[in-house]
Amino acid sequence: MTAISLSSRAEVRSSHRSVSRAIVRRLPLVSRSLLGSIFVFAGLNGFLNFMPQPTSLPKGAAAFALALFQSGYMMQLIAGTQLLSGALLLANRYVPLALALLAPVIVNIVAFHSFLLPSGLVMAAIVFGLELHLAIAYRAAYRSMLRARVSPEAC
Repeated sequence: MTAISLSSRAEVRSSHRSVSRAIVRRLPLVSRSLLGSIFVFAGLNGFLNFMPQPTSLPKGAAAFALALFQSGYMMQLIAGTQLLSGALLLANRYVPLALALLAPVIVNIVAFHSFLLPSGLVMAAIVFGLELHLAIAYRAAYRSMLRARVSPEAC
């Protein structure tokens, strides 16, 4: 009787481990799909303006947004970067490049919502968390880029 119960417990533990491994193995796919979808949507909105614009913004947030619009190119550059990077993430092509392109965009999203419009901070934190998780998952791709000293021949 004890051999059967010990065997069942071991099987249950083994089953839990294999389920846990399967989940962990699929987490980058889920994160990549979510982040890609968010940025494809945001990039398309930057060009097509299908989302309603807020009617009132705090003074600092409105001034910042106006400055980006008045530059004549910055909003298109941001929307294009978001669209291209999101599409690369969804297509699972050049993922480390897409993450590197999105990093400064995400830093500005977090800073904007931290200092100018705190109501969007939850979504900014989610996007930051997805980016961080994917950067860790693809960390091997960044090793050569993060070396303190490197010669051209080593690349």
